[in-house]
Amino acid sequence: MLNALEVFTTVVVGLMVGVEFSVAFVMNPIFNALPEDSGQLGRAHGGRMLGAVMPFWYLGSLVLAAIWAVAGRHHDGAGLVVIAAGLLIVSVIMSILLLVPINDRGKTRTPENRPADWKEQLDRWNRWHYVRVAVIIAAFTLLATALT
Repeated sequence: MLNALEVFTTVVVGLMVGVEFSVAFVMNPIFNALPEDSGQLGRAHGGRMLGAVMPFWYLGSLVLAAIWAVAGRHHDGAGLVVIAAGLLIVSVIMSILLLVPINDRGKTRTPENRPADWKEQLDRWNRWHYVRVAVIIAAFTLLATALT
């Protein structure tokens, strides 16, 4: 049963990493290349879609890693799982304090109602998102290493 939990947790976190990596390095460059206000509208739509799913994914990943850490505390790699869970906690805190407030404002924006500093807010979100991606990649790497 522990093996199934380990694999399932690693897959769930790995998929989350893939989505967030794609947002940072695939979707955002695509949005930036769109003409006129299309990119901003695309980001708003993406913020609504992913904003509805990602809280459950982040918290679910954290819960799974915590369960693995407790259930596997006497097995090899337990320390790596605990550190990975700690990194997932950091990613949740970053999300709540730094990224979600900007995303919540951005997902309702249109070209008609956006503030003058919307690009600066977007740049700030992108910088924090890159850090968050690095944090969850590290967590995923530790979980994958703990499997071996």
